[in-house]
Amino acid sequence: MAIDAATRTKIQNTIGSDRVVLFMKGTRDFPQCGFSARVVQMLDRLVPDYTTVDVLADPAIRQGIKDFSSWPTIPQLYVAGEFIGGCDIVTEMFQSGELQTLMREKVAQ
Repeated sequence: MAIDAATRTKIQNTIGSDRVVLFMKGTRDFPQCGFSARVVQMLDRLVPDYTTVDVLADPAIRQGIKDFSSWPTIPQLYVAGEFIGGCDIVTEMFQSGELQTLMREKVAQ
């Protein structure tokens, strides 16, 4: 499905607004699915501040982020403007230490 220009721009601006952006179901303080909660737990251990986007609050963003990344599931993690992956990929990266390395290289000042 094609993503409309306004939604694409909103997503691009959001991704560009912070070094770490998580598109998720719910909020950082109140995740609405287990997969989103798992990614929040990992990020909370690695970085003090990051942006979350509740896709449940905006149907255009919920579908638009899937089209934008060509990735069918939520949550979706972006670091330094780059799509990293969903829950399974982020979990594997965390367990291997790759996510910690990525955060040190891309996020640490």
